[in-house]
Amino acid sequence: MKDKILPPEYDNVSLEELTEKANKLIETLEKEIDLNSSVKNYQELLKLNNIIEKKFQNNLRSISDKKKKKIKKITEKNEKTA
Repeated sequence: MKDKILPPEYDNVSLEELTEKANKLIETLEKEIDLNSSVKNYQELLKLNNIIEKKFQNNLRSISDKKKKKIKKITEKNEKTA
């Protein structure tokens, strides 16, 4: 699986903060009348969406790895006692 690398400015930003920023951009876009001026905001929203997706996948992978380690540890402990 290809590693998902986040832009450095978003490394320490939580999913909640990114989602909040995306929601604000959506509100701005919904209020926008002139489509020409909304292109930049829309592109930023797409970028944020990709970053949120990558961060979510990284978190999911991390949780999965931790779960596998715990299962392996429990399995090894049970094999020693058997």
